[in-house]
Amino acid sequence: MLSRLRLTDYRNHAELVLDPGAGFVVLTGENGAGKTNVLEAVSLLAPGRGLRRAALSDMQRQGGPGGFGVAATLAAAGGAVDVATGTLAAAPERRQVRIQGAAATANTLAEWLTVLWLTPAMDRLFVEPAGERRRFLDRLTLALVPAHAHHAARYDAAMRARNRLLGADEPADPDWLGALETQMADHGDAILTARHDTVALLGDRLVEQPDGPFARAGIALEGWSGDGAALLAELRQNRARDAAAGRALAGPHRADLSVTHLGKGQAAALASTGEQKALLLGIVLAHAELVAQRTGHAPVLLLDEVAAHLDPVRRNALFDRLSGHGQVWMTGTEPALFAGIDDLATRVSVG
Repeated sequence: MLSRLRLTDYRNHAELVLDPGAGFVVLTGENGAGKTNVLEAVSLLAPGRGLRRAALSDMQRQGGPGGFGVAATLAAAGGAVDVATGTLAAAPERRQVRIQGAAATANTLAEWLTVLWLTPAMDRLFVEPAGERRRFLDRLTLALVPAHAHHAARYDAAMRARNRLLGADEPADPDWLGALETQMADHGDAILTARHDTVALLGDRLVEQPDGPFARAGIALEGWSGDGAALLAELRQNRARDAAAGRALAGPHRADLSVTHLGKGQAAALASTGEQKALLLGIVLAHAELVAQRTGHAPVLLLDEVAAHLDPVRRNALFDRLSGHGQVWMTGTEPALFAGIDDLATRVSVG
């Protein structure tokens, strides 16, 4: 959990310092006050591009000196740990990461903090292209397997290099191609294993959930499947096909996460908007509980404008379920939305 958060020239915040407690952190304020910006800043303390997937240069404050900083103190078992990320004015698209003052890679952040989020932009997850669901699944997987970020980054780098070689005017060096394909197979195998394990563990937990205010989801992996050996053979056999297509047509980047509404036996994409949001919220809550059980550390949850879209019964059920989970950051325009949360919550008026 975060015991301190400091933003410098981040979005609309020239300077912001928060000292959140261990439970609920409730951010309220008018639209445009910068509540979601705070959640986005927290999401940058994990590998990846944050909850908006925005360009780094877009995060620096308009009219500021250039660059931005997000620094936090984490309450860890061995003592406080200082982590920070941001950019310099001279290199607005180059991310800097520091852990205890020492330079580090973004992927190493997964060793110190797990961050999960749910935003209004994710409401269409089940009807968006497969790539959005893969990113969602990979975020869930990363929380259980921190090395997943490394394997995904190395796989993507090898795949991009192979695509460039196959698309070049000159014939590609077969040894170089073979080395890249071996890297894709090795890292791809690790990606597939981690995803399958995550889906299996989470799927079992979802099936065991009692019927209640949040719809139960069934999940499964679809699309391309296989192991590292199968991937290596397919990549080598289909170089001409992939060259014509301009991309690799086999591999874990072609997988999809299938979600069904168990109560109705219906694909999530065909469910109503309200049912889709309930399914997504149920998945995130079950996964957060799974991570806490498997790792002994509850993930930091960022729930943007969730309370506003729930009726009072489901809203209070959500608060009851999250009580005692760990640190949960929530945003809303009206303090009354969070009346069901106990007085121990950290409440911040933004703007």
